[in-house]
Amino acid sequence: MSFLENDKTFSRPVIWGVTIFFIALHILAITAFFFFSWKALILAVITYWIAGSLGIGMGYHRLLTHRGYKTPKWVEYILTTCGTLAIEGGPIAWVATHRVHHQNTDKEGDPHSPNDGGFFAHMGWIITGKAMHARAEELLPFVPDLRKDKYYVWVSKYHWVPPVVLAVVIFALFGWSALLWAVFLRTVVGLHSTWLVNSATHMWGSQRFLTGDTSTNSFWVAMLTFGEGWHNNHHASPQAAKHGLAWYEIDLNWYGIRALKALGLAWDIKVQKAKQTAADLASAPLAGAEPPEMTTAISGD
Repeated sequence: MSFLENDKTFSRPVIWGVTIFFIALHILAITAFFFFSWKALILAVITYWIAGSLGIGMGYHRLLTHRGYKTPKWVEYILTTCGTLAIEGGPIAWVATHRVHHQNTDKEGDPHSPNDGGFFAHMGWIITGKAMHARAEELLPFVPDLRKDKYYVWVSKYHWVPPVVLAVVIFALFGWSALLWAVFLRTVVGLHSTWLVNSATHMWGSQRFLTGDTSTNSFWVAMLTFGEGWHNNHHASPQAAKHGLAWYEIDLNWYGIRALKALGLAWDIKVQKAKQTAADLASAPLAGAEPPEMTTAISGD
């Protein structure tokens, strides 16, 4: 599948406000390399994990979108707030977009299918105005659970507030170098990592399950996204909180959920049945296997 050939991005009008914002963000990210410090790098790694793992992977995706596990409301709000730090929009837009993606994967109505072009699936769908947050009136039917919660309504409207507060705090405490690394460069890397799940894991990689779509498992995308790159596993069992099934499929977001469980802060965790995952998958990939069944009982792995 070609990344640029017949890409719809180049046949649609560009939304210049969004595009200029992303261009500026990338310029500031590149500038960070001229202001390196170990302190800035460490802060960037920490904030990358907070925004990408706690926020997007564990919060926006596995908790809010798929309800793969339950937490106390205050933990849910903390994870959601961490998600806003990724600058990927508020929870209502993000969750609605992803639910639509699962409902129409690689078909008409998929917000970011590589069938419309690899670059379109990566970021073209955003800069041409096809992102769900640009069509707010279409969001509500897909998020009946979130729209009833006042905090989610508020933070979806003012999702820019937490990132701005974080930027001000980092600049005040650590200076310009830290701001460039822990806010701008970290954000750009995080955005492209998330977008790679939309593009790369529907274009390249391996399929374990017959999901009827182009979703694949990608080790390198999984490493960038704390486990979200095991995308074929995810499409086989969307509600499962565990995406890495075989022993070699590192899934840091799953480890984070297990840590919450150990602290008594997560329960009703949905996983694939152990007989269809751990024993079989550790020995050999199940090429062409049917999607596994679900259970809320956590296996001993």
